[in-house]
Amino acid sequence: MADRRLQIFHAVAKHLSFTKAADALFMTQPAVTFQVKQLEERYNARLFDRSHGKIALTPAGELVLHYAERILALSGELDSRMRDINGVIGGPLLIGASTTLAEFILPRVLGEFKSHYPEVELRLIVANSEVIERRVADHALDAGFIESPPHTSMLSNEVCAEDELVVICVPSHKLAKVSGVTPQQLAALPYISREHGSGTREFVDKFFLDAGIALDTLHIVMELGSPDAVKGIVETGLGFGIVSRATIVKELRLGTLVAVPLKPRLIRSLTLVCPEQKFRSRLLTAFVQFSLEHIKQAMPDKA
Repeated sequence: MADRRLQIFHAVAKHLSFTKAADALFMTQPAVTFQVKQLEERYNARLFDRSHGKIALTPAGELVLHYAERILALSGELDSRMRDINGVIGGPLLIGASTTLAEFILPRVLGEFKSHYPEVELRLIVANSEVIERRVADHALDAGFIESPPHTSMLSNEVCAEDELVVICVPSHKLAKVSGVTPQQLAALPYISREHGSGTREFVDKFFLDAGIALDTLHIVMELGSPDAVKGIVETGLGFGIVSRATIVKELRLGTLVAVPLKPRLIRSLTLVCPEQKFRSRLLTAFVQFSLEHIKQAMPDKA
């Protein structure tokens, strides 16, 4: 197993931030700082230059980073190959997912995977698509599910399902009785939006831009960080939202919200991303195959 101090140093070096590294490692910043200081004492060398709130690698830090990347990669590969030799599909598996997927689609899939492979130690990290993609690229996550195509060539990616985005509003809203709505019809209406960095936000923004509508002309009254938050505000009657159909099954059944298709219908691909690497463990291979087979079954039927 690789020295934990090297793992922490590697995260700080990749992010060039103790705060961001602590966030990625799910540690406190003082704990990260302490571990890096221990590594500097071991090698009797300063690994980072710290000035004006910014950090940079020293020449010694560059050398340590070069070896740390090789050591960590080999350590992970050794662990995986030893489990493979023993014929066991198990061990830790750190998965990331955007909020829509994590809250409304993946729970059943992950539960079924754990039932098939009880030796797996699953952990799910929830963040928006931008954060998940970055953490997979940094090898802080083994795999991730995002709501938009990846923006980096460092990731392998496979489409795992199609997802429709729809307008939601309260039954008393003027849109509730229409069979479909164009982006032009929505542009001037009060709009409850997802936050920047969200895969849903990125996809909806592109939808409006492709229709010739400048984003700064939209009547955005609030930006929120999750589908549940958007639904909650929309239910007050403050405006309309645009969310995945997968997130509103309960509300449609209860009649608290109405779903209105967009014209043209807005269909996106949900994507599974993994680090681009030569070696892939049996565990990760099994998880990818299982996910691709089962996620489509977890999606709601299109209306």
